Amino acid sequence: MRLRVDHTTRYQYDAPVAYALQQVKLTPKERPGQQLIHGWTVEITGGTNQLHYTDHHGNGVDLIAVDPGARELVIHCSGEVELISWDGVIGVHRGAMPLWTFLRPTPLTRAGRHVRTLIGELGRDFGSDIERAHALSALILRKLPYNIGVTGAETTAEQALGGTGGVCQDHAHIFISAMRHLGHPARYVSGYLKMNDRTQQDATHGWAEAHFDAIGWVGFDVSNGYSPDQRYIRVATGLDYHDAAPVRGMRYGAAQENLVVELQVQQ
Repeated sequence: MRLRVDHTTRYQYDAPVAYALQQVKLTPKERPGQQLIHGWTVEITGGTNQLHYTDHHGNGVDLIAVDPGARELVIHCSGEVELISWDGVIGVHRGAMPLWTFLRPTPLTRAGRHVRTLIGELGRDFGSDIERAHALSALILRKLPYNIGVTGAETTAEQALGGTGGVCQDHAHIFISAMRHLGHPARYVSGYLKMNDRTQQDATHGWAEAHFDAIGWVGFDVSNGYSPDQRYIRVATGLDYHDAAPVRGMRYGAAQENLVVELQVQQ
């Protein structure tokens, strides 16, 4: 399947910006089963691309300096990606980060009372670790229905699980927290998803991957209830959302920002 992505992220400021940096992770990873076709472009208006580098998770990163006095920063990404069905299986671990690193809890994924209770509700009657992971994914979605506006970027797995709803970021963090507590390395994935019912979207997507000795890395999209297939474009990975966030930065001055996202993913 060949997917075309057109993604615009627009930061609008109510006063001139004195100084700001944005770390942009919006270039899809190339791997067997996912290849960039006709290239991938990242265009900046209202800022300057200071540096492009590959981070410790193998993510392509663009460091953007907002132009002094700017009232708007626009990040436009586009390109085509060729994908084949991989049934959620990424395979053997690669990269600079040792596998044990993905067992380390982070502030967003640290297991507490709510996550431990969730694990206790799973039970023990499973034929394999993969079967248990799928059961965990389904249980998380039953416990925490998809609900926009209840949580935010800084909501932890524990806080989300103790609430009334959440989004893909929360589902992934809870899954990662539980899998690490069960002894499996796990990581966060940010990327794009081709929706079956529409091409226009208002945000990128997030899901989780867990590592199993006999198979390697396997993806789990808790929010949609299945493992990623050829409709998913992997862009960045990390220990949690902060590591893999599409855009994350810092800003000096009193200016307040308004974020507008325009995203199309189509075949």
